[in-house]
Amino acid sequence: MITESATRISPINEHSDRSLAASQPASANEPCAFRLRETEDGIGILTFDSPGSSANVFDPDTLEELAVQLRTIECRRQLRGVVLTSEKPSIFIAGADLRALGRWAGRSGETLSPELVSFVESGQRIFDQLARIPVPVVAAIHGACVGGGFEAALACDYRIASPDRSTRIGLPETQLGLLPAWGGSTRLPRLVGLPKALDVILNGRSLPAVPALKRGLIDEIVPRERLIEVACERIRKRSSGLKARPRRWLALLNHRLAAWGLRCVLSRAVSRRTRGHYPAVLKALDVVTRGVVLSPEAALRLEREAILELAQSDVTHNLIRIFLLQERAKKTRVTGADAANAVAKPLPAQQPSTAAVRRAAVIGAGVMGAGIAQWLSSRGVSVILRDVDPERVAGGLAKVAGLYSAGVRRHKFTRVEARQGMDRISPAATEVPMRRVEFIIEAAVEQMPLKQEIFRRLDAAASAETILATNTSALSVTELAAVTGNPGRVVGIHFFNPVHRMQLVEVVAGRQTSLETLQRSVRFVQQLGKLPVVVRDSPGFLVNRILMPYLIEAGELFDQGARIHDIDESMLEFGMPMGPLRLIDEVGVDVARHVAETLAAQFGDRLRVPPILGRLIEGRLLGRKCGSGFYLYEGRRPKPIEELAQFDHGHAARRLTRAQLSHRMVLLMVNEAARCLEEDVVTAPEDVDFAMIMGTGFAPFRGGPLRYADSQGIAQIVDEMKRLAADVGPRFAPCEQLRQMAAAGRRFHTA
Repeated sequence: MITESATRISPINEHSDRSLAASQPASANEPCAFRLRETEDGIGILTFDSPGSSANVFDPDTLEELAVQLRTIECRRQLRGVVLTSEKPSIFIAGADLRALGRWAGRSGETLSPELVSFVESGQRIFDQLARIPVPVVAAIHGACVGGGFEAALACDYRIASPDRSTRIGLPETQLGLLPAWGGSTRLPRLVGLPKALDVILNGRSLPAVPALKRGLIDEIVPRERLIEVACERIRKRSSGLKARPRRWLALLNHRLAAWGLRCVLSRAVSRRTRGHYPAVLKALDVVTRGVVLSPEAALRLEREAILELAQSDVTHNLIRIFLLQERAKKTRVTGADAANAVAKPLPAQQPSTAAVRRAAVIGAGVMGAGIAQWLSSRGVSVILRDVDPERVAGGLAKVAGLYSAGVRRHKFTRVEARQGMDRISPAATEVPMRRVEFIIEAAVEQMPLKQEIFRRLDAAASAETILATNTSALSVTELAAVTGNPGRVVGIHFFNPVHRMQLVEVVAGRQTSLETLQRSVRFVQQLGKLPVVVRDSPGFLVNRILMPYLIEAGELFDQGARIHDIDESMLEFGMPMGPLRLIDEVGVDVARHVAETLAAQFGDRLRVPPILGRLIEGRLLGRKCGSGFYLYEGRRPKPIEELAQFDHGHAARRLTRAQLSHRMVLLMVNEAARCLEEDVVTAPEDVDFAMIMGTGFAPFRGGPLRYADSQGIAQIVDEMKRLAADVGPRFAPCEQLRQMAAAGRRFHTA
């Protein structure tokens, strides 16, 4: 973006610019993604502004358009330098077009897509063309500069970035099952040295501006308003010195012996961390450490061969699909079909329903309430934090302050932003006016009578336009709404703990929730930067409904003699981020039992609360919050409390292998996931997989429980469940949906 200050120093406007002929589109009806303008003193401003899109991404057409612009620049020998910038408000360049990559990436054993080969080769060729431009090129970065976007910046000679929260810089390709293959794996170690480059590439890191500067990913931090101005100044004052020159100290870090040593050490660490499930990380380690001692041309060839190999895997296919589902959730809109059980009765709103929420209230200042209040305030929402006495409110504010302090340390916020966020929170230990509040979120303890009393009071205190939401994880939204005068404005907004880390939010439609309420709630969740999934009011909603049989089975296996370590390790080997017994400790044993009891009351034919949970509660072993549960939380690493084995009732599970343990737990998740579809808790299998991955961390490389069922074969899943139902118990009996699909030879997903 060209600011007023930049215009004063380097006039760039319709009257003084000398537009370059080749920068115009071939046809007046074809909008350009790139615009090239020249200042009066001979500096080219190349602006990326993809038409009709909120993001700048590279697709084949955009890459070719960039190539045309670069050829034009090469011909304009009077240019002193070039500034590469973006017109988007929060994105510099978001990388390659992943929708296209998703279409071209094949399954294991499929023929390599020629479109993919051409795309990779074009990106390498054109970014190399950018790197070889004879005049200095400065990347002026504001907003997301990731993946192919950062690889384009690496091909420039100098990088300056704004300190804005939206500015993030890095190479997240390994999180998608890929590796940087447009020069990122080659150029980054030559810029910052092998150790720092591997930290960024192997972890798929995207860093705020300050850490990026410390690691050498960028050269300077400049206020957004002065990016173009400073970029032009650097070209004028240091034109000859901006072109990259070898740094002698890099020779020590990038030496052949150092690369070999790092490859040996890190390959073992990566294998332990990924358990072999994410081949892109090991492949990236190999490509970066081998390529750093080769010529750039040979290193680029390694990149190209590696990404084409990785793109032909089920892991990459699933990880790209998950990313696209996240993007879908950011833009989803509720229709009548999505809210089939909602009454389409618009609320009497005095403002357009599309308006952003500016004033909210959170009822309950505990862990969840404080987390929700902090997140809302960090997104510009003024929040009333209400609880029954000053001590609880003060405790909630202390939790909020702790979250902001941690955010400052991790460069999520500046100190000023943290203070502004705290200032948006108004503590309230007594009744306060709620008439101007647009959204109220109740986050009190999970007791229906208490929540009903809160909703009666809120119904009277809030205006008719205010949406009343509950953060309950299992209680009925419909039952809560029934105590209000207008149940159409009551909805479930279920955040996951910890709020500042978990992206998923379940938006729960009660039987009488109006379509307008549901629409406004989804937009509110998106306004907060969270990912909504719309679900029908049902015991446990979606995520807890599927997760609880898995956790209960883990407790059953323990009661039948399986060791804590084996139960949890079996699921870590499957790909879960945390074992089920450790997860119970993190949630809280008392909370887990409460949710289990709620679901068992509805589904008692197949769910029962494992006795071990009651015994732990009797012994005050409530999990991490009390220092012990299934694990003892002392020192750096939790240790299983092996003495709990005295509580077990049997020995049936003692001889089960880890594969058998995980198989039993996973099959119950698959079965419950299919039931949720069968009962229309959600409308599509993609919603189930997306919610389980984002809400529980269900092994992302497997694509979700229903995608996993497809990969194993529905008929085989049903046969296994029938066998377990006969040998172990009726809880394993496959649901009708699975039986019908097995008989018809159908899958949940068609692609």
